[in-house]
Amino acid sequence: MAPQDSGVWAQTESQVAALHGSDASGFRLLEKNSEGLKWRLALIDQAKHSLDLQYYVWFGDASGQLLMARVIAAAERGVKVRLLFDDLSTMLRHMTAPELRDEMLAYIDSHPNIQVRTFNAWQSRDWIGRIAEGTRDFSRINRRMHNKQMVVDNRVAIIGGRNIGDEYFGLNSEFNFHDLDVMGVGPVARQASAVFDRYWNSDWVRPIPSSSAARSRGRITAAAIELPEAAAAHPGMQDLLAGRHSWTAEQQLLSASLAPGRSVVHTDSPSRAEGVRNHTPEAFRALMRSAQREVLITNAYIIPDANFMQDLADLQTRGVRVRILTNSLASHDVPAVNAHYEDWRAPILKTGAELHELRPDPAIKTDWVDTAPVRSGFAGLHTKAMVIDRARSFIGSMNLDPRSEVINSEMGVIIDSPALAATLAQRMERDMSSANSWRLAFNAAQTVVWHGEQQVLKQAPARSHWQRLQSWFFKLMPSSYY
Repeated sequence: MAPQDSGVWAQTESQVAALHGSDASGFRLLEKNSEGLKWRLALIDQAKHSLDLQYYVWFGDASGQLLMARVIAAAERGVKVRLLFDDLSTMLRHMTAPELRDEMLAYIDSHPNIQVRTFNAWQSRDWIGRIAEGTRDFSRINRRMHNKQMVVDNRVAIIGGRNIGDEYFGLNSEFNFHDLDVMGVGPVARQASAVFDRYWNSDWVRPIPSSSAARSRGRITAAAIELPEAAAAHPGMQDLLAGRHSWTAEQQLLSASLAPGRSVVHTDSPSRAEGVRNHTPEAFRALMRSAQREVLITNAYIIPDANFMQDLADLQTRGVRVRILTNSLASHDVPAVNAHYEDWRAPILKTGAELHELRPDPAIKTDWVDTAPVRSGFAGLHTKAMVIDRARSFIGSMNLDPRSEVINSEMGVIIDSPALAATLAQRMERDMSSANSWRLAFNAAQTVVWHGEQQVLKQAPARSHWQRLQSWFFKLMPSSYY
């Protein structure tokens, strides 16, 4: 839908345009996990015309059910809603809890103002059929839509690394991610919307199968989404769950807090036709190569390719300082990636780049990762961001591994805004400090060691021997899977 002149987001965009010009957007980093949830709720609750949501996974946990209830409430107000999920979402209640969810999604789709579609759907919808199809058509099934975005009234968008699930919003007691999104008001929303439409209308996308059982249940309402007791009792969510929270104060202060800038939203082709290459990695590399003084990279999953390693060497030759933060084995949620990353530590350091790995117990965990009163077991890194010369930033869904480079589809936004870049650079430097990360370096024997606040480790830090065993095992698998 074309952006309408009414609604709070039209007013906010007008304020940004009056201050910075019609081609500028206003940006705000969503760094704290609690902020990631709060602003998603604020956008949904204040939507007036349209709501488009595109996600790799949307779990059926506390935050997933809360957000879905708010989406349905928006539809009840007359907002036109489009939900686009990777088909992996239809078979996961949590990342470790398989559950076929076609009937629930068909029930949501039955609302007259909601449409649900899935990317690269399994033709067979039961477990046996899905397993069989995955076996005989693995190359197609292996391609997943990793994009993450929401667009409201075609005026405001949230783009970044967060999926919809408790661990992305600081609500998981086992572990929570340190992640990042950016909210943009203005032309960036139309750029994001164009990405959404490109996927929505792709041959790789199809409607959720209809269900007679869903139709027999009548029209869905927000009350049909049952929130777990733990979510309803969560002190940090009481106002939100009660449905009485007003976003007026946040909205009034928003315009003044937005960093002005101009943007380009990049994505990969939805199709995987022969000869089609992913575009987002090329846009990322072009931005990286443009650096004159400094490159800061925070990326959760790194398995470099030859192009990335050559770029690091070239930047060093030109005198550009490069600093990288990624997961340690101790902070990792995917040991398979670490298994194939660990052999690259020394080569990365030899290019002259500085390398840091997140601690599982960083100082930022209490205020930035966990949402009070949750105190999770450990923190893991999920951010995908880069800052070039403190002037331009990349924020998106793309990891620096073969899955993002070749297999999945991704998206991200490049923002030309010195104000935003300066803020993001400060946050990245904080995360690379010894209170939050280990700094890797060579010792006198030219082996890699980990420098912490008070000690130097000669072995990669891990949470358990089981983690080390998993990392060893996954080394036996091809790195191209990850």
